[in-house]
Amino acid sequence: MDSAFMNRFADALTLEGGTVARFEFAYMAQRRTGGKKRPPPRADRLIDAFEAAIKTLEEQSHRPIFIGGKSMGGRVAAMVAGRPLTSRVRGVVCLGFPFHPPGKTDAGSWRLSTLEETHLPVLICQGERDPFGRRAELEALTLPDNVQLEWISNGDHDFGPTGRAEATLKGNILHAARTVGQVMKTRP
Repeated sequence: MDSAFMNRFADALTLEGGTVARFEFAYMAQRRTGGKKRPPPRADRLIDAFEAAIKTLEEQSHRPIFIGGKSMGGRVAAMVAGRPLTSRVRGVVCLGFPFHPPGKTDAGSWRLSTLEETHLPVLICQGERDPFGRRAELEALTLPDNVQLEWISNGDHDFGPTGRAEATLKGNILHAARTVGQVMKTRP
């Protein structure tokens, strides 16, 4: 929750008028203390933790809520949005959605059902070179009408461009934050 990417994005979204509340899944917290990097649990096993975080936030604030996250966090947020939620939850923001495992684009590897079952508007900020779903791969798909895809110029999974690109990491993060900020303002 306090990776360099998340810190940069949270700071940028705050400049756009957003308020950011972060939480960490238990498996990520264990990586900090245990030192050993284990694979994450299945995404559906993280739903309860995400719902608990939403409940805590609803108790602390009366503002509209947009749920989301980076990669796995965004995927779990989209899964949560397929369940009944209070009307204060207005949408989902995914930063680098894991459409498929890197290098596995066969029909059984795509994670589109998560987006198809989501009841809320979804904004996905996706790097054009993201190995979890590149622009060329995704442009061949038809996503649900409630899913908006915003391309991050020459970005990878963390929005970083190649060294030869005109785009910069700072510029890409600011672009994503501006886009998220606009969505939040249009769905108060």
